Amino acid sequence: MDFYGMDLNLLAAFDALMQERNVTRAAVRMNVSQPAMSAALARLRTLFGDRLFQRSAAGLLPTPRAYEMAEPVARALREFESVLAPPERFEPGTAVLRFGLGLSDYPAFILLPSLLGVLAREAPGVGVDVRAFSGRDEAVELLDAGKIDLAIGVAPTVQESRILSRPILRDEFVTLVRRDAMQARRKLDLDAYLAMRHVLVSPEGSRYGVVDQALADHGLQRRVQVTMPHMFAVPALLREADMAATLLRRVALYSAQAAELIMFPPPVPLPEVAFHQIWHRRNDEKPSQRWLREAVDRVAAGFR
Repeated sequence: MDFYGMDLNLLAAFDALMQERNVTRAAVRMNVSQPAMSAALARLRTLFGDRLFQRSAAGLLPTPRAYEMAEPVARALREFESVLAPPERFEPGTAVLRFGLGLSDYPAFILLPSLLGVLAREAPGVGVDVRAFSGRDEAVELLDAGKIDLAIGVAPTVQESRILSRPILRDEFVTLVRRDAMQARRKLDLDAYLAMRHVLVSPEGSRYGVVDQALADHGLQRRVQVTMPHMFAVPALLREADMAATLLRRVALYSAQAAELIMFPPPVPLPEVAFHQIWHRRNDEKPSQRWLREAVDRVAAGFR
């Protein structure tokens, strides 16, 4: 294919269509009319000899060829942008900008308050727009779409070269029960654990979690009475109900009900959970983004 004389705006149009999956929204993103975006799609189809996007009730569905092109095109556009744009200058004390943060439940409650304290002291003109996510791969979608600058959560299931991450914090599981129900016990043995009703935290609504897998490895099963999407709501529930929940240790420590609950080591071995900060490669070298990641590192270090 001869690309000399090709209109590079077509690549920008392709990237907008890939991100938005909708001709109208892609046109808004490109600041052009809808007919102009439709014409660009027609030209793209002719240029690459592929439909690229199929219409459906859910919007435009990329073809395999479009998926194949998506990352190289996005990377090429970022290279053009870096060449044309002036180098970013970032001084925390005087900067006026906003970061988009994608946070799962745990970092939103544990890390965010301290991070906002750092911003207030060191970068008072910097604002934060927080977006919640639950599925561990949802963060990648938000980063790809440019809807967030940084995510903090469990690492994605699949490693992608365009997505960078590093671990910042680990936590261990504890079993949490109401103090007045278990105060006489010094440990929670397996028989007592299995005899109890349990709360399972599952953002996806599953009735099977890491505890259930560990029990199944020993041919055992617990009675899950309640499933909940948010782990930090569980301590308040346990205060009123005679149930057990196996949660991350800091969830118990930072809850308002901590004094009314008691923690035991789980009766089966469970792996620690590592939380990562996750970002797109296009933001790797930007001074403001690097400062944000370093600020998150400093905050996380205070919990180790």
